[in-house]
Amino acid sequence: MKLSSAAFTEGGMIPSKFTCDGVNVSPSLAWEGAPVNTKTLALIVDDPDAPAGIWVHWVLFNIPPQTQNLSENVPHDKVLVNGASQGINDFRKFGYGGPCPPGGTHRYYFKLYALDTTLKLAPGSSNRDLVNAMRGHILAEAQLMGKYKRSR
Repeated sequence: MKLSSAAFTEGGMIPSKFTCDGVNVSPSLAWEGAPVNTKTLALIVDDPDAPAGIWVHWVLFNIPPQTQNLSENVPHDKVLVNGASQGINDFRKFGYGGPCPPGGTHRYYFKLYALDTTLKLAPGSSNRDLVNAMRGHILAEAQLMGKYKRSR
């Protein structure tokens, strides 16, 4: 699978619009190459450079397999129009929470997983819940990394 964004390139800087310094909306994402037997997709966005360890910015799961993109500014609803469910991020909110590093340049990994099952998770599930539920069900995965540094 291949994951991309119109907002930034692999290893490039994430525009401030998609961070706590801007309007803090999710960037558009697009993907291709999910295996034909994919039942659902899941997305995790995290920052491994956070001072307290990995900081989770977005948990999204049970994305329908025919979906090939997410538009910019995905709503913070528990369940999206397409039926996908959103988990709780480390800001303790539903949906996307943009980069907001306390210092230095941080890396943000957008990780997409093709799964062979529909996950039996409730909206508001944690990243840990999602990772545990996906175990043994990942058919393919793709990753896109962007960076951000606050200009103070």
